[in-house]
Amino acid sequence: MDSMVEIFMDRSNNEISIAESLKKLSEDNKLKEEFKIPENMTFYSSVISHSYYAIFYAAKAILLTKGIKTSSPEVHKKTFEEFKINLIDNGLLDVKLLKIYKEMVVKADELLEIFKVEKGKRGDFTYKTIPQANKGPAEESLRNSKFFVSNILKIIQN
Repeated sequence: MDSMVEIFMDRSNNEISIAESLKKLSEDNKLKEEFKIPENMTFYSSVISHSYYAIFYAAKAILLTKGIKTSSPEVHKKTFEEFKINLIDNGLLDVKLLKIYKEMVVKADELLEIFKVEKGKRGDFTYKTIPQANKGPAEESLRNSKFFVSNILKIIQN
């Protein structure tokens, strides 16, 4: 495996590990106590973000195996487009992987929008509402990222 491909896959697995850790921290009151985190605080939005990045780095890794590099500006958009055109549209990867990647991009965009809205809010809103409401989507994102990354790794190793 090429060293940059390996670096991207390591980064992808690192993102999954941190997503799993943050999910566990969100749900384990003993851990929260140990880290002096309020019981009502959760990190589900971060689980979604890290799950997305796991997918993003795995996509960059498999693109590199085809000699395709993506970079700024708009590296996320370029990576998605190259992934779609060179791997999905050409029939090299199952369409289900593209669907998962596309859903994760949407969730990442939704998180950015939530951040923008919350930054401007004042008054009654409590910050715990949104992260706690994200438990279901966070679990789905983590599940999707594990599926996506494990399948990309299998393809790269073959």
